[in-house]
Order: sequence, then structure tokens, then C-alpha cells
Amino acid sequence: MLEQLSIWRYCVRSENPSSAVNQQERLSYSEQRNWFLAGLIEGEGSLCVSIKEHPSSRFGFLVQPEFFLYQHKIRRGLLELAGSVFETGRIFPKQGNEDVLVFSILGRRRILATVIPFHERYMAFSCKKRDFQLFREIVMAMDRKEHHEAHGMIEIVKKAYQMNMCGKQRKRPIGTVIERILRDYTPNPLVESGEDIVRS
Repeated sequence: MLEQLSIWRYCVRSENPSSAVNQQERLSYSEQRNWFLAGLIEGEGSLCVSIKEHPSSRFGFLVQPEFFLYQHKIRRGLLELAGSVFETGRIFPKQGNEDVLVFSILGRRRILATVIPFHERYMAFSCKKRDFQLFREIVMAMDRKEHHEAHGMIEIVKKAYQMNMCGKQRKRPIGTVIERILRDYTPNPLVESGEDIVRS
């Protein structure tokens, strides 16, 4: 039976070099590694947008997009694999449970350059696709500096609270965050109306 299978594969390769079987056999090491990592991320990975109190920030909060991958410390090699694929990130013990290690990528630019392209290519069938879409919209909005304005910041917060089971693990109700953002925000009536401001 094995001999017949080998002969069949040889015939298929000879008659049709571009066949699916041949393509699968020729899948590069890099692609095999990336698809393996995609499966690992599906089970053990997390995309989130933290919203932390930060008194010196314009609206009192710091928004931080984050990518995490978790493994028991005996499987550190899997996290090192992620580091080699993304060419960035760090590994550290999980707070409160040092037997678990965390691979983390923080920062909008790093995430735009690594995490988002990887998810777009290898995570098309993920059950976390909605979270990724919201995450991507938030990161892109931040890249456009929309979080520098109150309405843009509020839209980002709303999307962040829709992620990961609709924000059930958040410490603060969304209303508290939005109220704080608006507390010291006083729109300029001339700017809001679209009129030009003439400076002296």
C-alpha cells in the first residue's frame, strides 16, 4: 500500500507539478512555522486594548494595544518561536503565577508592522475574528492620531469595550471612562462650527 502511494505521488508530481499535493509538499519551512504559530495563537493568544488611568494624559487615560501569548514555563521554546517569527517582543513571568510565561508585543508601530499583517494572512478562519477586526480598527485609528481628540478617544474606548466578551473583565464601567474623557473637554465653538480663526 505504501509503495502504491509513493508511485501515485511520483506520477502526480510528474504530470502536474503545480498540483495541490506538490504544493503542500513544497511548503517552505517558514510557512510551516507560521501556520503552526497561528494555531498556537488561536488557542493561547490574546489581543486586547488596555485603558489605564494616566493623570498626565490629555483625557486622563492611556490607551495601549497589546498582543499576548501564554505558555507554561516548560514550553518556553514555543514563545521563543513566536519571537523569531515576529522579530520583536519579550518574554516574562505572568504576574501572580510564575509557572506561566507571557510573550508580549506592545506599541502601535510594532503591532502594525508584525501582529496585524500576521493575523490578516494566517488567522482568516479564527473564531476571534471579530476581536481582531475591532483591534485593527483601534490601532489604525490611533495611527491616524484620532485618540488626540475627545470624540476619537471615545470611539476607541467603545470599540475596546466590545472586545473580549464585551469588556466583562474591565474594572471600570464604560460610562465612567467616557465621563472622565469629557470632563475637561471644552470644544472651541469656532472650530466646531467650521469657522476660521484669525490670529492677531
